[in-house]
Amino acid sequence: MFRTPRIVLLLASHLLVLGLGFGLGIYLLPILTAPAAPSATEVAAQARSAQWTAQFRRDLKDSDALHWGQGTVTVAARSIALAGALAPGPDYKLYLSPEFVETEADFLRLKAGMARVGDVRTFDNFLVPVPDHIDVARYTTVVVWCESFGQFITAARYR
Repeated sequence: MFRTPRIVLLLASHLLVLGLGFGLGIYLLPILTAPAAPSATEVAAQARSAQWTAQFRRDLKDSDALHWGQGTVTVAARSIALAGALAPGPDYKLYLSPEFVETEADFLRLKAGMARVGDVRTFDNFLVPVPDHIDVARYTTVVVWCESFGQFITAARYR
């Protein structure tokens, strides 16, 4: 007589734990598999050769508790660096945009005119080389985007 509620309760509790474990796995796996972040000295060395500087801020329209960036971004002809932090996540890509974006909708609208610079693999500081075919002077904004989940992370206007 009391078996059905007990089975439902056990099933619900196991599904909840499974969902929580899956969510933690998605969040923690990028942190556990990330390479060592560049040191403050390496980032500062790149900053000395940078042509432009900008700020990632947590208060952008589509930034939230799980999707944010903060710190100083420096843009040079052959590299882009961050002295700061990003919310951890999988499959982050660095883009250059001709216009400032702060929402997922803006990013998707402008993506065809953006240049994909490369992968962001670290969350405390990063150094991303700029491929030879990209002219950073043609763009105004650095954008971090999560490709796997189609999620806006952060952006900064550098000129």
